[in-house]
This record gives sequence, structure tokens and C-alpha cells, in this order.
Amino acid sequence: MNITFTNRALEKVAEKYDQNSSLFLKLKYDTDGCGCVVSGVTSLWIVADKEFDDDVVSTNGGDILVEKTKQVFMDDNMTIDYSDAAGTFMLKSPSQILNPRMSIIDQSAKAR
Repeated sequence: MNITFTNRALEKVAEKYDQNSSLFLKLKYDTDGCGCVVSGVTSLWIVADKEFDDDVVSTNGGDILVEKTKQVFMDDNMTIDYSDAAGTFMLKSPSQILNPRMSIIDQSAKAR
């Protein structure tokens, strides 16, 4: 899996996440409230700990966690961009837009 951040996305991530901290950035395929596992929504989470099924993926913006079991719902090559007009991140691949309005959510406080 190859994930690339645009420069604008890297700027916006840096406003909420310090990659030099002890926290992790995770590309989460969230199925809570979606009805079933194939109806998930991707988002960026800031988490305190890695989970047992997290893969570490190297990106141009540092390492990011991605759940092994959820990678089937993602493409091999993806870009995380930021839309100033929408005020949200966007996850896209060469063939599709996976999430045009992706949030960044700080989940790290829940673990403490």
C-alpha cells in the first residue's frame, strides 16, 4: 500500500498532530453506525496505541497505521489531500474518491 499526502494535507495534519509525539496517526475504516462491515467510512484518527492488527505504512509525511483487515476496502495507491473549500481532508486514488470529506479525530484521550 502506498499513501501520499499533498503538501496542503501535511500542513493541516500538522495543525492537529505532532508526529514527534508518542501518538500515532491512523487511517481508520470506521464501521460504527454504518450498518455492516462493508459500509464503512475512512477517517484519520490520532491514537495513543497501536492495535494488534495495525500495519505501519511509510508515507511522505511519516508513518501511518492502517488495519490489516480493512485494507481490502482501500486501494493500493492513495492520496490524502485537503480541500480548503470543504474544510476537510479527501482520500482518493487514481480510480476513485474514497472519501471526499474525511475528518481527523483525536481518539488519544479516550485511551488515557
